[in-house]
Amino acid sequence: MSSGYFLTGTDTEIGKTYSAVRLLQRWRAQGKRVAAMKPVASGCEVLADGRWVNDDVERLIAATGQTDRDAMNPYRFLPPVSPHIAAREANVAIDFSLIASRYARLAEEADVVLVEGAGGWLAPLSDTTFMADLARHLGLPVILVVGMRLGAINHALLTARAILDSGLPFAGWVANRVVPDQPFYAENLATLKAHLPAPLLLELPYQP
Repeated sequence: MSSGYFLTGTDTEIGKTYSAVRLLQRWRAQGKRVAAMKPVASGCEVLADGRWVNDDVERLIAATGQTDRDAMNPYRFLPPVSPHIAAREANVAIDFSLIASRYARLAEEADVVLVEGAGGWLAPLSDTTFMADLARHLGLPVILVVGMRLGAINHALLTARAILDSGLPFAGWVANRVVPDQPFYAENLATLKAHLPAPLLLELPYQP
């Protein structure tokens, strides 16, 4: 049986994909077969051959060596906007059952599958559904990426409470330094360690 995790973040642009790659590299180093999934990706580059390519998806492919793009990224949209807006503009309804079937396909050939959400825990996918609903549909333990900067404690604790309220296991969190010099970084990290009800899995340095 493979294990799976749903990766979310305290905000957008706080290093979810960077963190996902580092987690995947750790599991591969442990001898595990890994797979990644980005069910919904907004913001694509159009290549000369007409293909739409998303940077996050490409980085996950580079980390795992996957070739089945349709399985790992069933929904991709051109504009870099909230998924519910991108889907509405494209006249597309995001189907959780389709995503779950693609996840199952990946899980058949991997020991660990990491599913990376878009935006934060309550990023909308339609007028009535959110990333949290997708995580619940998949039934996966959640890993939270905390963008370490001013305000991180509040964002992290609120998100952790929402994860626990969803009924899903809170598997752990990643501290990712998104600013080069956060005042009292060590003190902020210690506060999060004391109050987040899950283990710190990775502490990542600032990367420009």
